[in-house]
Amino acid sequence: MTEPFSLSPEAAGPHLHVARRSLERLKTVPELAQRYAGRGELLDLDDLAALAPLVKDDLNTALAHLEPKAEHGATWLFQSGGSTGAPKLGYAPTGFYMAGVHAQWQPLDRADVFVNAWGAGRMWGAHFLVAALADLAQCQVIALGSVSEGEYAEWLAFFAARGVTAIGGTPSVLRLWFAHARAAGLSLPALRKVLWLGEAWQPRIEQDMAVVAPQARRWGMFGSTETWVVGTNTPDCPDDTFHPLPEQLVHVGPDELLDFTTLDPEMLNPVLRYRTGDAGRLVACPCGRPGRAMRVLGRRDGVVQVRGLGLHVDDLVARVEQEPGVSRAQVLITRQQGRVSGVDVLLLTAGGAAVDVERLRGELLSATFTLSTAFLHDPESFRLRAVDALISNDRTGKTSNSVVREEP
Repeated sequence: MTEPFSLSPEAAGPHLHVARRSLERLKTVPELAQRYAGRGELLDLDDLAALAPLVKDDLNTALAHLEPKAEHGATWLFQSGGSTGAPKLGYAPTGFYMAGVHAQWQPLDRADVFVNAWGAGRMWGAHFLVAALADLAQCQVIALGSVSEGEYAEWLAFFAARGVTAIGGTPSVLRLWFAHARAAGLSLPALRKVLWLGEAWQPRIEQDMAVVAPQARRWGMFGSTETWVVGTNTPDCPDDTFHPLPEQLVHVGPDELLDFTTLDPEMLNPVLRYRTGDAGRLVACPCGRPGRAMRVLGRRDGVVQVRGLGLHVDDLVARVEQEPGVSRAQVLITRQQGRVSGVDVLLLTAGGAAVDVERLRGELLSATFTLSTAFLHDPESFRLRAVDALISNDRTGKTSNSVVREEP
């Protein structure tokens, strides 16, 4: 019996030749050939579900062997990850498959003035990917990139003067823009659209949006450097629910782990049951659009081992961010010779608000089994610290919930 897929067997069948081609390409990779030995032709979705999933190391190995090249134009090589795991590579042709995205999802139009606030260069793809979308929309574009702490007010005033109608970036970056605008008492009256990609949406952004740009609404994309854009949502969709593109086949496997198979014949990456680490379900979206939507439940790799126990980082961060005065939190895990020597919770406060750090630390130690057990004999190795800035990836602008620091 076919396991849950985003497309019916009838809808997927005519496009499975792309998956068959990916399988044949993967069979040529010496390190992966054994796992596909004896696998015949992919005739249906049951055959696809029977294949072993790919993970990031597998796909990196395959790409190193295949070195794909675009039929037309340049072949762009991009990198993702590196904050909490090994970097991952992805190849794409000029255009980054955005014509297919634009055919299904059009948040921008010719009348827009759009700020592209994703970081550019350094093998990070989102800036260029969204630039391709803006090109298809034929709108005006301000290609911004990274901004230093002292530049926000000047740029925000420029946005207001230019009548900026749309801005896009990772939620980490967007949160900084709206927080700075609110703190400075600045508004963006023309702003209507907020595009995002690269992280889960942060609902606290909307608190600042309501003050700075009350007419603005969010438009999201979900994907990775390996899969490229898998799905999109609109302001009428929940922020965790995305409609897969017709050329992206989503599958829900054991433990609700999602995997993705490309049905796009132009795709350079051999994406065949590729797991990003995200869990999810196939649901009916409240927006009313027909077909199966993908609800993303979060990452299954959000559990970090601390002295043999699993620490649920996302739950810990969510608890700390409920504390009055805390605008954002991050877990810093320090390891020495492979062993966790300490855990720091970094607190970014709102407007210099005072937080009772010792009280909160005591509550977390007593209420969190992993922390209380792991640091039973050295509780001083678990700390909370107020900081001026969290640890971000300078290349991508992303701020993950957890960072691992190795010390000699």
